[in-house]
Amino acid sequence: MAAETFTMYTTPWCGYCQRLKGQLGREGITFEEVDIEEHPDAASIVEKVNNGNQTVPTLVYADGSAHTNPSVLQVKEKLAALAS
Repeated sequence: MAAETFTMYTTPWCGYCQRLKGQLGREGITFEEVDIEEHPDAASIVEKVNNGNQTVPTLVYADGSAHTNPSVLQVKEKLAALAS
């Protein structure tokens, strides 16, 4: 995949974030990563798509849709849908 097609909002201490980043890396899927603890404006994006909660990982795709704590399969399916 040539360009990042989603942004992953994370925190450094999030085990689910670390796992998903590893899985995406093994699949060769690139993305932009934003630490919501370093970027409070990003935390508000996460809260907006998670009913006021700062739940991570939250992925926001190029089409504006979002996934909260998705599996790597869900991410791959979404990217395939965006590519078609």
